[in-house]
Amino acid sequence: MVKMAALGTGRCMIRCYSRMRNVQRSKQALVRCRVRTVCSDSQDNGPNGNAKPQFKDPLVQDILTRITGLDLQKIFRPIKQELNPPAYKLMTDEQLEEAFQVASKQAKKLLQMPPVLSERKPISDVLAEDKILDGMDKAKFVFTDITYNIPHRERFIVVREPNGILRKATWEERDRLIQVYFPKKERKLTAPLIFKEENLKVVFSQDRHEDVLNLCLVQFEPDSSDYIRVHASTYEDLEKHGKYGLLRSTRHFGGMTWYLVNARRVDGLIVDMLKNELLQDAVSLVSLFHMVHPHSESAQKAANQQATGIDLIKIYAERESQRSGYIELALQAFEQKAADGSAA
Repeated sequence: MVKMAALGTGRCMIRCYSRMRNVQRSKQALVRCRVRTVCSDSQDNGPNGNAKPQFKDPLVQDILTRITGLDLQKIFRPIKQELNPPAYKLMTDEQLEEAFQVASKQAKKLLQMPPVLSERKPISDVLAEDKILDGMDKAKFVFTDITYNIPHRERFIVVREPNGILRKATWEERDRLIQVYFPKKERKLTAPLIFKEENLKVVFSQDRHEDVLNLCLVQFEPDSSDYIRVHASTYEDLEKHGKYGLLRSTRHFGGMTWYLVNARRVDGLIVDMLKNELLQDAVSLVSLFHMVHPHSESAQKAANQQATGIDLIKIYAERESQRSGYIELALQAFEQKAADGSAA
């Protein structure tokens, strides 16, 4: 029996090796095909006069960066870490100004926005089906190309099922295996329980939305379903409770704004900006809304009237907003406060 088992296992491994050789020959062709598809999609979705603006477009990035804010006190706020004795320095005015400029440059790097991508398509390709291997083992066999100079997205990983089917690994299997062979710092093999919906609600009640998004960046790939789900849940909670300020002057504010603009739900954010006397940010937000939705009534009226400044917000409140009364009241309060300030 031992000899028969050994013989069966040897046949299994020889057949797997043979299939892997055939698969390896087609690898370059598959990669070339994948690259051509990506290039075609990029050309179709690239910025032009008729295409919808994309998150990575320079003009979109410029607007999102400006409305994110640059609060150095918040960006460099203390974090939980080992306590060390504070260091004090005596500086001249010129040295202090230079230190401030250095801090501002570092802050802008810390505010670099994470990418916003569409969800990756599932992998369900079957490469071969060998009935002779059906039932020879109860476990799956995984074959991974661990060559160092290959991008992880092009790394070839296949799975031999107990029923004899040889298929490409799913995205979840790929992420786990790549983490095994090429571990990323602080990423876990299994996602932390904090990302379950019931646990997210508890964390959100503690206003730790930024912590959730930071951990999500480490744990998931930006086009994975879990990454997109966690970000959407976070943005929805912030929108529901009007806690936009929790992400202001963080690298996640632009992503939240882009999410709300595409969902046509920026009323609350506009009111929040006006309440915080961020009129120019509110104007930029409405301008971005018109860029993304050029066929909306407010965008067309604003273009016809060549409206700018506070007139843009008024047109948006009149033609597009579902909460026009709130925006008008916020505008009146802002204008009254500005008038009182000028009189004083």
